[in-house]
Formats: sequence, C-alpha cells, structure tokens
Amino acid sequence: MTRPVVAVTADATTVNWNIWGDVAVTLLPQIYGEKVAQAGGAPVLLPPVPEAVESVMARVDALLMSGGADIDPALYGAEREKFTFPPHPARDAAELAALAVAERRGIPVLAVCRGLQLISVSRGGTLDQHLPEHSPAVPGRYEPRTIRVEPSSVLGAALGPSPTVYCHHHQGIDKLGAGLVATAWSDDGVVEGAEAEDPSAPFLVGLQAHGELGEDTVPLFRAFVEAAGAGPRA
Repeated sequence: MTRPVVAVTADATTVNWNIWGDVAVTLLPQIYGEKVAQAGGAPVLLPPVPEAVESVMARVDALLMSGGADIDPALYGAEREKFTFPPHPARDAAELAALAVAERRGIPVLAVCRGLQLISVSRGGTLDQHLPEHSPAVPGRYEPRTIRVEPSSVLGAALGPSPTVYCHHHQGIDKLGAGLVATAWSDDGVVEGAEAEDPSAPFLVGLQAHGELGEDTVPLFRAFVEAAGAGPRA
C-alpha cells in the first residue's frame, strides 16, 4: 500500500555537530516524522527555501506545519515587542508559500503551534505576542494541559471533548483570521485550536499545543493522513 506523502515544514539554524562547529542545518524534531509514519503517512522534510517550495508542494499529498520560532509581527501589522524573538523571514516566506499551494490544490493541512498562528495570520489574523501565564515553568520542557474542544468539530471528532495536550507557547491567537473558527480553548479562554469554518472545505486544522507529542493526539494525525490519502478536494 502506498503511503500518502506529507511535507513537514522545518527550521534553519546553526549547530555544533561532532568535530564541526557552526554548521548551517535544516532542523526538525524526529517525533514529527514518527507521528506521521505512525498514522500511515510518509513524511518528507520541507526546508525553509522559498524558491523550492512550489515544486515540492506540487508533488505531495498533505502539509504539516510544524512549531518553532515566533512569526514576524510585521506580517500582521505590529511592531516586535520585548519578549518576541527575532524574525526568520525565509521560514515565514517558505511556509506561507507552502500553505498557499496546499490551499490552492485542496490538500489537507495540519498545523502545530506556530503553524496554527501562521494560518491565522495569512488570513488577516493577529497574535498576542506574550502570554506569560502560558509560558512554560521550565524553558525547553513541554507541560501537559487539558483543553476544552468543541465536540462537533474536526478536532472534537479526533480528540474528544477534553484531551491532554503538551504545551510550550508564549504567544497565541488574538484576532482569528477570516474563514476560521475556534474549536478548542484553554481554561482561561485562549484559543487552543481552530479549523476551516466551512465544514465542506478541505481538511484545515490547527492545534496550538504540540500535537506531535502525547497519545491523545494520535487520532488527529490518523484523520489527517486519512484525508491525505483521499486526494485533493480542490
């Protein structure tokens, strides 16, 4: 059986590797690929190289937008605030290009953390640049949190009404972008998930938490890969 091919967005950074110092790399936590493969998909890395995105996205069956660095506030008409990290223009541009192709082709999109935020920004949404009460107690460690999910939504069908998810976010949705509807929330009302407002639209789902982690999100990845296997809906 041929597995649906899922492009997974990645970051670009510099690492020290064995005897090599300051090596420029394309980087993605291994768990993303494992979660896609576990769900029946075949993951491929999509580096933040904007000029190559169109050709890659023409050949895949779905797009997984990974978590990572803060989005450039200029993309939603704001100035960078004190706690917002410096922008990564190439990554922002590459992921916006990948999203545009995915939406044009009608292939499924699943977005994690930054990915959800970027989908919203692409549709005119804005972000709250710092949510101290949601920042992790220990930087670099994900924290389990139970969220509330709308049962009638795509997220609800996959996760149930109160899944445990893993969070590491200091930013969140302020104004949600056009054509999206919030379908999951934290106890204090922060948007934890959103999806296409039109239920007949192609699969487009975002989760603020790190869905690549934990067992409660396995059914979401299965639903995503299943939608990828069904082919484009454009």
